[in-house]
Amino acid sequence: MPKVEITVPEHLEMQIAQLVDQGEFVNREEAIEDLLATGLKAYKTSGPMDDEREPGLEEEGMMGHEDEYVF
Repeated sequence: MPKVEITVPEHLEMQIAQLVDQGEFVNREEAIEDLLATGLKAYKTSGPMDDEREPGLEEEGMMGHEDEYVF
């Protein structure tokens, strides 16, 4: 299995340590692996949280006219 080195903010490290201490995970490695996998699954399901839409569609109708929307 490939190894990855990351730096996380102190508050995330504390939350991971707390989950391990509570018995949710056997150790930090398992916690990080499982939480990362869960995050990737959630990301795939919902897609990127991105406000970039096609310009102009919300300002004008989809056909380029102010009050005309086609569905």
